[in-house]
Amino acid sequence: MNKLATLVFSMILGLGFMAPSYANAANTPQITLASAINKAGRQRMLTQRMVKLYCQIGQQIVEDKSKKQLAGSIDLFDAQLMELKQVAPNKEIQASVARMETLWGPFKEIVSGASTKEGGKKLIGMSEELLLVAHKTTVLLQDAAGTQTGRLVNIAGRQRMLSQRMAKFYMQKRRGFNASEVTDGLEQARDEFKSALQELLAAPQNTAAIRKELELAKMQWVFFENALAQDSGQDATSAVNVATSSERILEVMDRVTGMYEKI
Repeated sequence: MNKLATLVFSMILGLGFMAPSYANAANTPQITLASAINKAGRQRMLTQRMVKLYCQIGQQIVEDKSKKQLAGSIDLFDAQLMELKQVAPNKEIQASVARMETLWGPFKEIVSGASTKEGGKKLIGMSEELLLVAHKTTVLLQDAAGTQTGRLVNIAGRQRMLSQRMAKFYMQKRRGFNASEVTDGLEQARDEFKSALQELLAAPQNTAAIRKELELAKMQWVFFENALAQDSGQDATSAVNVATSSERILEVMDRVTGMYEKI
């Protein structure tokens, strides 16, 4: 297993979302650290989603929709990066956000251009590195807040990233990239998602509304997993199913994460 990918997964459980307010300067409107943590966590998901969409475009998988989604993801990453630069409350976080910005430049240049196999190959390692620094920023913001970690919020939020990570690996493999970080990464992400979904389903804190959403996620996971299990060759049907199912699960888990935050 690629060392960078293993490090990403070993770090990932450290995320928490509830935090007090923080004002970074006298003339800057008050911004909650909870919001900053959420934005940094969303950056983490976007690193995977953008590569997925880039690969889909290169293979003409729901191409028009993928182009719109990719453009929106790029704009959102840019906007949130600017917000994180404003809220960073200490030098370590400022350095981490600065590192994210440095990595984002060449990453953005590739995903904003035409989808090519050469570009897709470069993004394999670049997406892992950008994911890692986005996660580090999230954890540093959490530490700055000095609050207890909301484990259920953490797990539900991580599911969003994992849904995009699995689809990314699938599309990379279909594109012809069979490096160990692609083939092994898909299996590891699948196992992580299944295990976390079972933990969420069994959580005693679940309300009726949360249980309803988790049952929907469970149903969507059946379709998504079946699509992932199909041959990632030239048949576009399973690839379309992976593309659409990954987006549905992302939407559901985003709602679940918000529900856990309110608890």
